[in-house]
Amino acid sequence: MIIITGAAGFIASCLVTELNNRGYKDLVLVDDFSKSEKKNNYSDKTFTKLIDRNEFDYWLDRNHKLVQLIFHIGARTDTTEFNFEILEKLNLEYSKLIWRKSYEYGLPLIYASSAATYGAGEFGFDDNTSPELLKPLNPYGISKNEFDKWALNNEKKPYFWAGFKFFNVYGPNEYHKGRMASVVYHAYNQIKETKKLKLFKSHNPKFEDGMQLRDFIYVKDVCSVLIHFMETRKNSGIYNLGTGKARSFLDLGKACFNALSIEPNIEFVDIPLDIRDKYQYFTQANVEKLRSVGYDKPFYSIEEGVNDYISNYLKEEKYF
Repeated sequence: MIIITGAAGFIASCLVTELNNRGYKDLVLVDDFSKSEKKNNYSDKTFTKLIDRNEFDYWLDRNHKLVQLIFHIGARTDTTEFNFEILEKLNLEYSKLIWRKSYEYGLPLIYASSAATYGAGEFGFDDNTSPELLKPLNPYGISKNEFDKWALNNEKKPYFWAGFKFFNVYGPNEYHKGRMASVVYHAYNQIKETKKLKLFKSHNPKFEDGMQLRDFIYVKDVCSVLIHFMETRKNSGIYNLGTGKARSFLDLGKACFNALSIEPNIEFVDIPLDIRDKYQYFTQANVEKLRSVGYDKPFYSIEEGVNDYISNYLKEEKYF
């Protein structure tokens, strides 16, 4: 039996599908399942049980002998959430609870951290950098970094554990995310409605308009890495989960137009003043550590991932 928290959400629901595709059917999905807009993310999956996130620790106390591993993907992921109490409860204290239970019952644990922990990137994007040094730019990033610090400093660790700093993840099952959905999702809808795409201008003389760089990673690659670690259960630690190759927003925009067979028509607009000072111009995961422990599959390029996402999911309004 495998546990997946956050199972009604974007990344975890895709993970459930990929587990199903690989023959794993005895799954327990944990989340707040009261939100109807997320129901299609999990309703057609094969699983054993749905458990409300507030009941999970009680259920685990009674059923831990049946459990083989926990994927803790659930979190409050809104980077514009400034009520730290909410983030502390869902991202920090709930994660500590799951960690303690994993240690107590001898269960391996794989959890979601975030590249938001790197802040402006003044210390680079190296997963060997101590979280003690990092300066996240928003409360979400702070909550994720605080848990990484706590986990590394905790003497009582699960016998196998791994935390993954997700970079810019895009792909199916994010219909419910609204303004927090990926750039690809918003670009697709803009192009479909207006036949053109608005991207932010550069306010940094080192970067031309549209040449701001991000490490965009397709959600299917994220799932592949997570399952690899589930199956190998070696080399505990914190890992970057990006492609290791930054690509420009211009590249991403052109890939969206190409997937729709529309001639690119891109307009540049000013970055809003309220986020201009904290806007990141470059993120790129150092994935040497990930590669060094045996994950050797190639990642989707932005062209391949965007084409699969738009052609097979967004155009058809389908779920993965």
